[in-house]
Amino acid sequence: MVDSLVIIPTYNEIENIDDIIRAVFSQEKEFHVLIVDDNSPDGTADKVTTLQKEFPDRLFLEKRAGKNGLGTAYIHGFKWALDRSYDYIFEMDADFSHNPKDLARLYDACKKEGADMAVGSRYINGVNVVNWAMSRVLMSYFASKYVRIITGIPVQDTTAGFVCYTRKVLEFINLDKIRFVGYAFQIELKFKAWRSGFKIKEVSVIFTDRSRGKSKMSSSIFSEAIFGVIGMKLRSIFSKQQKYHGEPSH
Repeated sequence: MVDSLVIIPTYNEIENIDDIIRAVFSQEKEFHVLIVDDNSPDGTADKVTTLQKEFPDRLFLEKRAGKNGLGTAYIHGFKWALDRSYDYIFEMDADFSHNPKDLARLYDACKKEGADMAVGSRYINGVNVVNWAMSRVLMSYFASKYVRIITGIPVQDTTAGFVCYTRKVLEFINLDKIRFVGYAFQIELKFKAWRSGFKIKEVSVIFTDRSRGKSKMSSSIFSEAIFGVIGMKLRSIFSKQQKYHGEPSH
């Protein structure tokens, strides 16, 4: 039985979807792929449906009615995975900003090195970002630094979206209580995992900006992260976080 599922959320990724799916399936380790598509008008979901004939029992598709945010797409995927027997569940973008060859390194960090959560990090060995404008590099880098200062979380790349979760992390965290729906969702999950006592390991990766398709980044996404983090930290001060002791909380 395949123990790993890669979740790829999509919205208008017709230019990348075929290549990214084939790239994941070409890795030496076997992964299953779940595409969570938010009703892309460019036909992304239709392309995935066609590819399912080529990759039966390996490629799965969940179609949602509308564009409801990255966080809710991942939560949808997490619940889908937990209803099945996967032990390692990955987040990955469709645009090749995350290198599929690094999936095995994240997997090994959990499977072989004992991490509960492995983060593909841009910032543990300098700044490993390719094809970003300097303004965006600085905004991302200092956003992560800001999050570390406010929350105390010992993770260099708090906004990273290339992550491997062990099953127990996603079982333990109450996914229905995740507040953020945009990219700040990435911060919230890392923060809750850390406060729950899970071991987080960062794996150095090179992030390459997309060459095809349109970026979903906007200033409002960073605003959610910057201002939402303060509220998240304040709520954590006044609420007791249950620690993981070997059994799921729900």
